[in-house]
Amino acid sequence: MFIRNESFYSFRRSYPIVTILVAIHLILFVWMNFLPGGRWILTMGIGNNLAVAYGEYWRIITPIFMHIGAMHMLFNSFSLVIFGPALEKMLGKSKFLLIYLLTGTIANIATFFLGNPYMQHLGASGAIYGLLGLYVYLVINRKDLIDSANSQLVMTILIIGLVMTFVNPNINVLAHLFGLIAGAALGPLILIGVKRPYYANRVVFDDGEPTFDPNRWQKKRRLNKNIKKLIWVFFAVLVIAGLVSRFF
Repeated sequence: MFIRNESFYSFRRSYPIVTILVAIHLILFVWMNFLPGGRWILTMGIGNNLAVAYGEYWRIITPIFMHIGAMHMLFNSFSLVIFGPALEKMLGKSKFLLIYLLTGTIANIATFFLGNPYMQHLGASGAIYGLLGLYVYLVINRKDLIDSANSQLVMTILIIGLVMTFVNPNINVLAHLFGLIAGAALGPLILIGVKRPYYANRVVFDDGEPTFDPNRWQKKRRLNKNIKKLIWVFFAVLVIAGLVSRFF
């Protein structure tokens, strides 16, 4: 569910919304840091509680797509590539984009009402945690949509992420927490009519064509090894991100 083995072309074709969101992250990062007009985009788009109070309401949405630090941008994009595809396939493009934008917006609204009036913020973390919140709802209430191995992986990564949220002083804690809560709270509505995705019993090869795999459950040991590797890789990225963000 979370282990990607598609080619870039296959990934782009199968998960267009995730691909577009990651592309926006990259384009805005490059523009804000290296191209003419980048400083203006940053100034006009960054989340700014005082500016929102004076009526600049677009700042509740625009920070979802903006990152000024390379590690911040790469980490959030990596997280989206890991957690986004299964939900995009499960929900469909429209619902996936809706839950992503709603949870990110709710996270920024919470930051506005509960954060420091002079606080400035940016990043897709609130929306990423919104996706995690939806996964938590799946783990607790929709076990028909997620297997036990992936449930364990989600909860492990969530715990690590929450620990890092409170350890790192540069994290927008409100955005993480309220993004998570929003994703879980919207779960019952966003999952109406959603059934177990077709690929749950299929193996996807590099050409993107699905084929039935009758021995899927006999490969549990191999899958568990891959999941353990993924957990350690993700943990390493979290630690590096936490350390680097202290210096930039």
